[in-house]
Amino acid sequence: MICTTLAEKRERERPWICSRNGHLTKPPKKEATLTTALAPTGDALTAHDRCDRCGAQAYIRAVLAGGELFFCAHHWRRYADALRQFAAEIHDETDRLLDTPAIAGEEER
Repeated sequence: MICTTLAEKRERERPWICSRNGHLTKPPKKEATLTTALAPTGDALTAHDRCDRCGAQAYIRAVLAGGELFFCAHHWRRYADALRQFAAEIHDETDRLLDTPAIAGEEER
């Protein structure tokens, strides 16, 4: 059995605190991992993509330097001019709002 003093035990647990005087020293360096990759955006927007402003179904994806924003049609119209200046890519599917759904009956077409 190895006996250790309380000071030795503390130094092993917290090596950045000096056991002699209790002052803080430089904390141990930790390796940090940084990734700048964006999640794949895919092609088509789905019903799971929601407007970041109101939660309605999103029809526009604006890819910015820090990530992507999703907008419904009316919030896109409100912020489009400002976002066009900063967006690297804009994926607009508002034309789907004018399409007749495939499940509509003949009288609705």
